[in-house]
Amino acid sequence: MLRGVGLTKSYTVKGRPKVVLDALDFELPTGVSLGLLGRNGAGKSTLLSILSGAIRPDAGEVVSDGTVSWPVGLRAAFHKDMTGVQNVRFVARVYGVESDELVEYVRHFSELGDHFYMPFKTYSSGMRSRISFGTALGLHFDTYLVDEVTAVGDAAFKRKSRAVLRDRLARSSAIMVSHNMAELREICDAGLVLADGKGLWFDDIDAAIDHHEGLMARR
Repeated sequence: MLRGVGLTKSYTVKGRPKVVLDALDFELPTGVSLGLLGRNGAGKSTLLSILSGAIRPDAGEVVSDGTVSWPVGLRAAFHKDMTGVQNVRFVARVYGVESDELVEYVRHFSELGDHFYMPFKTYSSGMRSRISFGTALGLHFDTYLVDEVTAVGDAAFKRKSRAVLRDRLARSSAIMVSHNMAELREICDAGLVLADGKGLWFDDIDAAIDHHEGLMARR
């Protein structure tokens, strides 16, 4: 179970406060995967960052009875001056797992070849995403936070990424952001549509997508 209670977050934009999340409440039951929907700027990535503990809300709290991954996507927060392999070893130490085993898994999964041994700051966004996603999937989390990550790579890599994620979700949940509605339908059970700082929960992902697309059409 992962629950957000009264989550509120605002930023200052051009000298004025902009409320991104406004006393948002939701609860993700164990074993349910959630599609997170909303227009650009609706607060999807902000919510993932709050749920992971990467940023603090202005008000409210996150309650969980399990482990939650970092937001796995294009904004992987690995150290820019360390190599890919050094970053993976550091993560292994933080989570108390066997570093050689995790390194081998990520090396094979990411398909980066010699780039795996180069500084992270030299990586493209796609390469960073491959390392971040591979490292997260090499660890067990009760809830995976996934931000557009399976959009990276060629068709074969996308198929592999989705297959590995589905395997992990046989035992875990996910909160997933994606502009690919077919992917959300394939992976997610329920949906949460963010708009104007609020969230509307749908037990069925198809109903959530229909509502989201209706909002986008009206805007």
